[in-house]
Amino acid sequence: MPGRVKLCLALLTVLLLFSKASEVAAQSYPTRPIRLVVPFGAGGPGDIYARLIAHHLSDAVKQPVVVEPRPGAGAVIGSEAVAKSAPDGYTLLLVSNAHTSNETLVPNKSFNLMRDFVAIAGINYADVVMVVHPSLPATNLQEFVGVAKALPGEINYASSGPGTVYHMAGELLKTITDIDIVHVPHKASGDMRNNLVGGHVQMMFDAISTVTPLLQAGQARAIGTTGSRRTSALPDVPTLAESGAPGYETSIWFGLMGPAGMQQEIVERLNTEMRRVLNHPEVKSAWEKQGVTLMDPSQTEFEKFLRQDIEKWADVVKRTGFKLN
Repeated sequence: MPGRVKLCLALLTVLLLFSKASEVAAQSYPTRPIRLVVPFGAGGPGDIYARLIAHHLSDAVKQPVVVEPRPGAGAVIGSEAVAKSAPDGYTLLLVSNAHTSNETLVPNKSFNLMRDFVAIAGINYADVVMVVHPSLPATNLQEFVGVAKALPGEINYASSGPGTVYHMAGELLKTITDIDIVHVPHKASGDMRNNLVGGHVQMMFDAISTVTPLLQAGQARAIGTTGSRRTSALPDVPTLAESGAPGYETSIWFGLMGPAGMQQEIVERLNTEMRRVLNHPEVKSAWEKQGVTLMDPSQTEFEKFLRQDIEKWADVVKRTGFKLN
């Protein structure tokens, strides 16, 4: 009996020491640079938002936050790298709609979003806009649908990869308007924009913040935005729902996650600092001008949002019957 008591006391001592060491480590975090992996191409909204966040988060935590682009496979490549990294708070992941739709579209990937990652904070969301090449004889959604039905399977629409919001926005449009248009995936959003401007594809969905220069230069024509109401960023452009696609609504959103197993104290520290970043006047001003809305940064609310979005896109995939080749 005394031997068992000594063993229990020794184990309790070890657990207390481990708990104390973990608490101290969390309090001193971070002590070296943090990597923010962005699984999307350069020049897109994810890349732009990540760099603004990294700048202010670096100031907040007193350590460099380094943006690391890892695009490819509809955000899967960069996400896999983070899932395999140490859960120490020094490797973080920018997530978006691509991650929630990929839970259904890419069931055989090496990670599961809600199992292999931990939610840290929601960041923002914004409407996207449907645009066409100026050569296409359509100035509104009804005219576009008319052209698409007259030429089934001949109109191509670009995306930055399977499962991305730009892809799924097109699939949702196909379902609601009953048109046959062809998805042409690209490795990054910059590639899809280049191909639209070059006339190699006729249509795409894109973030308003990144496509506005093309609209202003006459290199693309706006057909409709994807929110439930018109956006202040493009007030003269109608929503798709009011233009002949009843019930159409989607947005592009971003959030922050880390590998599963991170200490809750570190998650809470990052959540606290992200709240400060999102409320920084420079960040709020920049996003308000672009029609971007801040998400509720609460860890609990973001986790709830992720689960609901996974269900939403699972339903869209089921209704469209879309499958990756």
